[in-house]
Amino acid sequence: VYPSDSIARWVNVSRPRASRGGFWFGKGFVVSEIADKAVLITGANRGIGRALVDEALHRGARRVYAGTRDRFTAPDERVVPVALDVTNRAQIHDAVGAVESLDVLINNAGIARYDDLNDPSVLERHLAVNLFGTHAVTRAFLPMLMRSSGAVVNNLSINALAPLPLIPAYSISKAAAFNLTMSLRAFLAPEGVRVHAVLTGPVDTDMTRELDIPKSTPRSVASAIFDALARDEQDIFPDPVSQSLARGWTSSPTKALERQFAELVAAAPMAHRSPTRSTP
Repeated sequence: VYPSDSIARWVNVSRPRASRGGFWFGKGFVVSEIADKAVLITGANRGIGRALVDEALHRGARRVYAGTRDRFTAPDERVVPVALDVTNRAQIHDAVGAVESLDVLINNAGIARYDDLNDPSVLERHLAVNLFGTHAVTRAFLPMLMRSSGAVVNNLSINALAPLPLIPAYSISKAAAFNLTMSLRAFLAPEGVRVHAVLTGPVDTDMTRELDIPKSTPRSVASAIFDALARDEQDIFPDPVSQSLARGWTSSPTKALERQFAELVAAAPMAHRSPTRSTP
């Protein structure tokens, strides 16, 4: 649950201050270096997730919790495998118990299936993992992140900005997860918890294996994500395709509207400031 004592403090939140790539309220945390930090990465067994594990270790992370549904092995003693299906509440609860402290949560777990929106169960599955799974894991680890003034990093997609008709269910779920990310960003900024969106373009993973298009490597994307965190970028465009959109996005009406709406957090009655009142 979003801690009740923190909600009470939102009454006295000051107006937003400008930061590189966006806004923030009052206090804030910038992951200038990942060295000596504790990081949890979901979907860590392959693709971008595995590359993020390797990159965090390369940059000197103190502990890397590798959240996966399948067995995970790593030669580095700093890696702690954690059984974590983001749709399984019991596993999320157990994962919280396995993590001693946390500075950075990277919500990377996700699914992508080709579809034509004729089967509702396909859309429901995408939402269960890409939206509700991200939300559930974030809520569960919020107390730790608030104690460390930490950061949440949600690995999304440029399909969050516009749907790719080949994978509409995926696009819909990522658009919803991006809206979730922006909402959490506004709600959690007063607590010093940073919330970042990663808007990736085509990456050479299982999802794009059959597509004959230019793709970035998971390793280069992982490196770009950590570089962007060091630059305090709210919305991260970690590859050449997505980077072509970055300048336009930063000055877009949508981004301006996000800033304006976020200011309402400080002005809204306290009863309307908690995104949820239920426990995870």
